[in-house]
Amino acid sequence: MLAPSLVGVLGFLLAPVVIVLVLSLFDWKLLSTPEFIGLANYRKLFTDYDVWHSLLVTLYYVLICVPGTTILSLLLALLVDRKLRGMKYFRALLVIPWMATPVALGLVWSWIFDPGRGALNQFLGLFGVHGPAWLSSPVLAMPSVAAVHIWQFAGYNMLFFLAGLQNIPPSLREASSLDGASPVAHFFSITLPLLRPTMLFVLITNVIGSFQAFDTIFVMTEGGPGDSTEVTTYLIYDEAFKKFDFGYASTISVLLFAVVLIATISQFVYFERRTTYEVSG
Repeated sequence: MLAPSLVGVLGFLLAPVVIVLVLSLFDWKLLSTPEFIGLANYRKLFTDYDVWHSLLVTLYYVLICVPGTTILSLLLALLVDRKLRGMKYFRALLVIPWMATPVALGLVWSWIFDPGRGALNQFLGLFGVHGPAWLSSPVLAMPSVAAVHIWQFAGYNMLFFLAGLQNIPPSLREASSLDGASPVAHFFSITLPLLRPTMLFVLITNVIGSFQAFDTIFVMTEGGPGDSTEVTTYLIYDEAFKKFDFGYASTISVLLFAVVLIATISQFVYFERRTTYEVSG
């Protein structure tokens, strides 16, 4: 029964990882014959400024996207966790951005952020505010792209928090109300601790997704201005499909894989003893 899924995991997950590990030991310019060079790519990696700069840029992107997406999605879940008429349609509207393709969203948001004819600066102009060149500024480009990521995935992550909220027994809320606990105290003392399994899942998927971000950045900034939005995935693309150095691109991919793996394991370790998975009714 598990064989079809196992074939998919082996073919589309484990096999590519092994292939990339092997390619990282070769010098391969696509049209030339692969030449085994051992750890030469890794020695180059540790002295390559562009690689480490891209990791810092990626970390900056992650530090904006993960807290922003998590907090906004939790607030949205609290907002829609109500039995009101038409609420299911409102929930569906919040998920629509996640269903759209990143390339299409990147094109739309590039127009919105356009300094001359963009909707955002046109709106600011109504209040006498001269909007900046959002995507042409080394300071504003990354927060602008990260804002699009947050907007796109907040509704999707909201669904997980909503499921977690609806899994909390109503008796706990009633008991805290009888004890005189305020809504804020109830949230931090009961709701948030019981949402830790959901929080762990959301954080891990957000961290992995943010480290792997490429489509929106490619469409909106192409790593610019300068190298202010050149995340590691874009550098891998640049090395592989512009410089045709697939061996070195694979080496950078291995580094990114190791960073994501360490970040994921760290989150599991942190939440291991701080998570309650079941609540007896």
